[in-house]
Order: sequence, then C-alpha cells, then structure tokens
Amino acid sequence: MGTKPRSRPERLAGKLLQIRNALGLSQTEMLKRLGVEDLISYKQISKYETGVREPTLIILLRYARVAGVQMEVLADDELDLPDKLPARPKHRP
Repeated sequence: MGTKPRSRPERLAGKLLQIRNALGLSQTEMLKRLGVEDLISYKQISKYETGVREPTLIILLRYARVAGVQMEVLADDELDLPDKLPARPKHRP
C-alpha cells in the first residue's frame, strides 16, 4: 500500500504568473523581488508559472508578501487574486 500524493492547487501556477505580470517584472526581476536569489535560479520561476514544479512554503510566502495577499489566496483554488496588485495586506509581516 502506497501513500496518496498530496493534492496540488490547480490554479497556483496561473496565480504566480498573474502576480509577476501585474508587477511588470521579468523572471529574473521577480527572483530579485522575492529575495531568493541564493535559494533558486530564475529558471525555477518559469517552472512554478507553468506548473512543472511547486514552490516551497518559504517561496510561496515570499510571493504572498510581494503581492500583498495572504498565502491562503495563493493556495486556495476557490479564491481569486485581487484585481490590483500589490494589494494592501490585511496583516503586518
């Protein structure tokens, strides 16, 4: 008996791409904005945006902070990103 793989949010990749596009950033610029140049390469940004790979929780948290949204908005397929990004966060980091 094997373990069941963890389900992935179906809309996550699209939301990550939407964030980068809304901010008008290249993948390299997004990497710098996230402040994770020492953790991943810009090629990973493409993999996240196409759904080939899923970002770690730390990277996902950085995306949420850059976009000004709660992590739940990124992970929950039933929630949409706000029309204007970055949004005003409802919390303080």
